[in-house]
Amino acid sequence: MTALLVIVGVAVGFALGVWVMRRGRADATPEPAVPRGADPVNEHALVEEHRDGVVVTDRSGVVTYRNRAARDLQGTHVGVLVDEAIDRHVGSALELGHSTEVLELYGPPKMVLVVEAQALDEGGAVVFVEDVTERRRIEEVRTDFVANISHELKTPVGAMSVLAETLEDETDPATIHRVVARMMSEAQRATRTIDDLMELSRIEAGDEHKFEPIDVEMVVAGAVERVTELASHREIGLTNLTPAGRLDGVMIVGDRRQLVSALGNLVENAVKYSEPGGQVQLRTHVGGSGVQFSVIDQGAGIPQHDLDRIFERFYRVDRARSRSTGGTGLGLSIVRHVANNHGGTISVDSTEGEGSVFTLVLPAQVPGITDADADETGDQQPEHSDRGIA
Repeated sequence: MTALLVIVGVAVGFALGVWVMRRGRADATPEPAVPRGADPVNEHALVEEHRDGVVVTDRSGVVTYRNRAARDLQGTHVGVLVDEAIDRHVGSALELGHSTEVLELYGPPKMVLVVEAQALDEGGAVVFVEDVTERRRIEEVRTDFVANISHELKTPVGAMSVLAETLEDETDPATIHRVVARMMSEAQRATRTIDDLMELSRIEAGDEHKFEPIDVEMVVAGAVERVTELASHREIGLTNLTPAGRLDGVMIVGDRRQLVSALGNLVENAVKYSEPGGQVQLRTHVGGSGVQFSVIDQGAGIPQHDLDRIFERFYRVDRARSRSTGGTGLGLSIVRHVANNHGGTISVDSTEGEGSVFTLVLPAQVPGITDADADETGDQQPEHSDRGIA
C-alpha cells in the first residue's frame, strides 16, 4: 500500500510539474489580444491591396518591395516616369528624411500623381504614389465654375449699372429708348443664367421627377417650337427629318420638361453655332426599345481636344464666340444630366470646320417592334420625310 501511494504521488507530482511548465511558457509569450468578433488583420495584405502605390527600398536605395498598385505601373510609359521620380526622391529622403513632388503627366492618358518618400527609422525608405487625377479634375471644374458664374452674372449687372448712370441725366427720348432696350437685354441675359442654373440644380438633385408616359412627337414638337424663332432670326434652315408614321404611339417614360429642355438645348446650340444660311437637321430614329435623336449642323465643329469637356458646366470651346451668341455654357451639362436621369446616353461626333452631330439615345416603348427586330434593323437607316420648319 505504501509503495502504491508513493507511485501515485510521483505521478501526480510529474503531472503538476508539466502543467506548471506549460503555464509558465504561456504566461511568458501571451497571444495578441483580438477584439471579440474581429479577425486578426493581415497588415501585408492591406498594403498589397492598397489603391496607392507603395515602394520600399533598403539603405542603398535599392527597391525591395512593391505592392500590387506599384507593380501594375511597371512596364508602362507612366511607370518609367514614376520610377525616375522614385529614384530622385528616395535619394533625397535618405539624406533629408522626406521628399515629395506633384508629377503631372500629359498622357495620354493625362494623369496627376503625388510621389512622396519618407526615410524609415530602421534604414531605407518608403515611397507612396497617389493618383490624384480625379481630385485635380474636380478642383479645376469647381474653380472654373466659380469663375464663370461670377463673370456671367457680373458682366450684365455691371452693364446695367453703367447704363443706369447714362440715363440719370438723359433727356433725349431716342437715347433713353435705346439704353432701356439694352438694359432689358442685359437683364434677360442674367435671368437666363440664373434660370439655367436652377434648372440644372433641379435635374441634378433628382427630387422633382415627374415621370410619366410621354409621346415622342410631343417632345420633338416642343424642342422645335423652342428654337423656331431663333432659327428664323439667324436665317438658319431648320429641318425636322422624322420617320414617316414611325413616331405614332412611341412613348418615353420620363419628365416632359426635362426631355424638351435637353432636346431643345441640342437644337438651339446647333442653330447658335451655325453661320447665317446654314442648315440644321433633327433626325429621329426608332428601333427596338429605344429612340435616337440626332442633331446635325454645318457649323465650325469642335476640336478633338475639347470633345471630352464640352458637357462640363460653363465649358466653352470659343469663349469670345460663345458670349456673342448669348449662351450660358450650361446647356450641354443639362443634356448630359437629363440623359443620365432617363437611363440614356449623349454623344458627339465632330470635325473641326465641317460641323457636329449630337446624338441623344433614350429608352422608349415602341409598339409592334421587339428587341429581335431591333437587332436585325438597328444599323439600317429608316426612311425619312423632310418637313421644313424654318
